[in-house]
Amino acid sequence: MVLVLFSVAVVLPFRWIDPPISMVMLERSWDQRGTGYRLNKQWLNWDQIPHHAALAAVVSEDQNFPKHYGFDLKAIQKAFAERERRGSLRGASTISQQVARNMYLWTGRSWLRKGLEVWFTGLVELCWPKQRILEVYLNIAEWGDGVFGVGAASRHHFGVPAAQLSNWQSALLASSLPSPLKYNPAAPAPHLIERANWNLSQQRRLGGRTWLASLE
Repeated sequence: MVLVLFSVAVVLPFRWIDPPISMVMLERSWDQRGTGYRLNKQWLNWDQIPHHAALAAVVSEDQNFPKHYGFDLKAIQKAFAERERRGSLRGASTISQQVARNMYLWTGRSWLRKGLEVWFTGLVELCWPKQRILEVYLNIAEWGDGVFGVGAASRHHFGVPAAQLSNWQSALLASSLPSPLKYNPAAPAPHLIERANWNLSQQRRLGGRTWLASLE
């Protein structure tokens, strides 16, 4: 019971309070201590985040985000089917799972962490509305070495505030999310350009920004 109350206490307040830091930020800072590593982050409220940037991220990471309750069962089934064919497990984490993992847990793989991820994902979905989950995600996602959040990422990679991000720049940022320490949105490799073009075409197919209207 104590653990349940504690976990609720560290999730529920962030429905209204902007989290000052995440566990991933703390872990990166600890791992890089003594190297001059600095966190580059800037919190943006929902109305400061361009809707095309939010849409690009959802298209890239979790197209069923408006519909599910934390877990995309179809994507999980597809990932396991892919494992049967190729022998490797493709990621099927929802945005809600990524928020739970980045906010509250450590990096790496273990059954303990996966179990805690399931628990915190359920709490996040229970305690926060969808818009808040996406707002937090866009502010704590990693977009480079020490770069966290779309506000810091837009300035770091393109030299502009998030409000001035173009549709193409937003698509490049979103398309780099699976491997943010590998891809450089400011100097995109052909594979990243291909992913960004796919992202834009998917946005149009889904109906553009109106597709996210249900979150507001």
